[in-house]
Amino acid sequence: MEFSKSFVRFNWLALVLIYLVVIAGSFVRITGSGMGCPDWPKCFGQWVPPTTDENLPENYKDIFSEKRAEKVEKFTRFLNLIGLEETAEKLKNDPTLHFEQDFNGRKTWIEYINRLFGFLAGNAMLISFIWMISKYRRRKGLLLLAGFNLVLMAIQAWFGSIVVASNLVPWTITVHLFLALLIIAIQIYFIKRISSVYNSIQKHPKWMLILIWVSFIVIFYQMFLGTQVRESIDQLTKLGFGRDSWTDKLGMQFYIHRSFSWIVMVLLILIAWKNEVISRFSFIRFAVIVLALELISGVLLAHADMPGLVQTSHLVFATIIFGILTMGIFRGRAESENNA
Repeated sequence: MEFSKSFVRFNWLALVLIYLVVIAGSFVRITGSGMGCPDWPKCFGQWVPPTTDENLPENYKDIFSEKRAEKVEKFTRFLNLIGLEETAEKLKNDPTLHFEQDFNGRKTWIEYINRLFGFLAGNAMLISFIWMISKYRRRKGLLLLAGFNLVLMAIQAWFGSIVVASNLVPWTITVHLFLALLIIAIQIYFIKRISSVYNSIQKHPKWMLILIWVSFIVIFYQMFLGTQVRESIDQLTKLGFGRDSWTDKLGMQFYIHRSFSWIVMVLLILIAWKNEVISRFSFIRFAVIVLALELISGVLLAHADMPGLVQTSHLVFATIIFGILTMGIFRGRAESENNA
C-alpha cells in the first residue's frame, strides 16, 4: 500500500512544526521567559494571556503559588513512586518553588508563542494519526508508531507543565529536550517508512554507516553535555559570576564538550571526503555545512559576548545535525534490508 504524497508532505510539515517548538523553547530559555506563564495549559488563567498586570487580581502571586505547590506535590509523589525519593525531597525543600515572578508582558507572550507552536505540532500529529486510522489502518505497525509518538507528544506537553511548576529545575529542562529529540527521531523514522522514494536509493557502504553511527552517538552525547554546561552557566549567573569567570568554574564537562566538537568535525569531514569520492549523498554535504555553522556558533558562545541569539542557533544546528544523522541511519538500515 502506497501512501499519498499529501500524507507524506503533511508529516514533513509536522516535523517542521516540531523543530519550531524546539527553536521557540530555546528562545524562551535565553530570554528567561520560562516562567512567563505561571500555569499550564492556560496562561494566568486565560487562553489568551494579558498584556498588562491590570487584568490580573492583586493577589495573583498567591493564587499561582498555591496551584504550583499542588502540582509539585503531585509530581513528588510520582517521583517517589518510581524510586527517586532523593530528587522528590529536594523539590519539596526547594524554597524557590514558593516564589512567583512579577508579571512581564514580553516574557509572557514569548512563552505563550512557544505553547502555540507546541499546540500546532501536537495537532498536526493528531491529524496524521486520524489520517492513518481513516485511510491506512491496515498498516498496524505504522499506526501504532504514530499513536506512540502522539502519546509522547502529550507526555512532553505534560512534562512542560512540570518544568514550569518546578521553576525550571535544571534536570527537568534536560529531560524536556531529550523527549523532544526522541519525538523528532520517531517522526523521521515514520516519514522514512511512508516515503516510497527511499526504495530507489543506493545502499550505504558499510564504512559510511559505521561512521554515521559513531557521529550520531557523539552528537547525542554532545547535546547532553551541552545542556549540562548550560545549566552550570545558569547557576553561575544566579550566583553573580560574570562571563570572564565561567570557563574556570565550568569544570571538566565544558572541556569535554569542547573537545568532542573537534571529534565530530573530524568524523564528518572524513565522511564528506569519502562521500565525494564514492557515493555523493547530498544529505552528507548538508550535514557538514550545518556542522560548520554549529562549530562557529559554539566558538562565539565561548568567546564572544553575544550569547542570546547564538545560543538558539547553537541548539538549532545541533538538533538539525541530529535529525540528518538519524535519517542517515534509518536510510542505511532500510537500504540494507531492501537489498538483502
